[in-house]
Amino acid sequence: MARAHRVGRTWLRLMVAGGVTAGVMLSAGHSPYYAAAPYTHGRLVKVEPLPNLDENMVCLLPAAVQRAERAAAVQQDRAGLPLGDETEVFAGSPDRKVQDKYPGFAAIAVDPARNEVVVTDENLFQILTYDRLENTPEHAEASTPKRTIAGDNTLIEFQSGLYIDQKSGDVYAPNNDTVDTLVVFSPGSDGDVKPKRALHTPHGTFGIAVDEKRGEMFLTTQHDSTVVVFRKDADKDDAPIRLLQGDDTGLADPHGIAIDPKDEVFFVANYGSRALRRADREIRTGVPGSGKGRDKANWPLGREYAVPGSGTHAEPSITVHALSASDNDKPLRAIRGPKTELNWPTGIAFDPEKRELFVANDMGPSILVFDASASGDVAPKRVLKGPNTKLANPTAVALDFKNAELWVANFGGHTATVYPITAEGDTAPLRIIRSAPESAPSLMIGNPGALTYDEKREEILVPN
Repeated sequence: MARAHRVGRTWLRLMVAGGVTAGVMLSAGHSPYYAAAPYTHGRLVKVEPLPNLDENMVCLLPAAVQRAERAAAVQQDRAGLPLGDETEVFAGSPDRKVQDKYPGFAAIAVDPARNEVVVTDENLFQILTYDRLENTPEHAEASTPKRTIAGDNTLIEFQSGLYIDQKSGDVYAPNNDTVDTLVVFSPGSDGDVKPKRALHTPHGTFGIAVDEKRGEMFLTTQHDSTVVVFRKDADKDDAPIRLLQGDDTGLADPHGIAIDPKDEVFFVANYGSRALRRADREIRTGVPGSGKGRDKANWPLGREYAVPGSGTHAEPSITVHALSASDNDKPLRAIRGPKTELNWPTGIAFDPEKRELFVANDMGPSILVFDASASGDVAPKRVLKGPNTKLANPTAVALDFKNAELWVANFGGHTATVYPITAEGDTAPLRIIRSAPESAPSLMIGNPGALTYDEKREEILVPN
């Protein structure tokens, strides 16, 4: 769920990408990166020649072939046309723009040792660091971060997850959509700096959690409904060491992830959408991936393996899995049902002392707290919700055990809010960090992939 856009550069990229994509499709017909891999699990048993067809018989070609032939015909028709000037084609500017020029906080982490709070900004593609005690004055436009990591060298785009190594101070941040890369920055990094490590990750990677005891890094991937596990020090083209994917896993558009090292389990927040893969019931070790995952073991089966018509949308859930889970292993238990109040559960955090699980409930908007042992259709033990909380589409939570505080990133409010870790009900935040004027609306444009126009209502519809 990368729900953001980039001011200026993103709009240019969208226009250029659209033109380039159309050009590639028209000139090439098919792209090998989007074609489904051959299904090799059958066995040839018989070969028969096709009968002679009457010359007047009409044969319908597959839709993909028809599209390719139409594209080729268009190219042939264009062959006799005079070449245009690119500066004439792309000159000018749009009549108007719909964009959010302020940072939109998507993920959040606390560094008590350095007394700092770190957030990812999906709108402008940045990692921002603030003093932990920062509290935006009521009439101020916004708070100024201590440091800002941003620029082309950083490889930052659509970051929805964040992890801070409490010993080294290294910042881990997976890119959710366009870059398919997890970047690691040294503490104190500032400006347009290169990451100290850059790991190629599956498309749609969202959440991150680290098992420090075993040195393993867990990542959720939305589109393929998987959890992939890398070594914590993985870099560049290193392959995952485990993969959890399949119709028995209970994973369905997974987002946030948290680890309980004592009970050796991990929790996953699921929106509920998923589609079956052709090899869901097979062991995937050694199955080749596509794109950056080509020929890598333990790489998720992508959308090219999807079974047409198998898409479903189940109720949201929190699934609980063994730390060693892999392949198509079933979850140990799941929290789901109307009593849970789950509605787009996004970021999650675990309190090992009180054995509690905190859930950022985007569409609540609320923060739900469950017992770590909860299962089935159970009500949360605490709920933080109401107008005084200033919650606005919360997408991430972080726990500061040293100062007994709960931090929330509000993607719908340009804010990070902090509360007592035991807060419940309609409790006002202790402090608020704002990245925009209080009156500025948060557009929540989430990396739109298409547009359409409703003539009757005169509305632009944007699927995110």
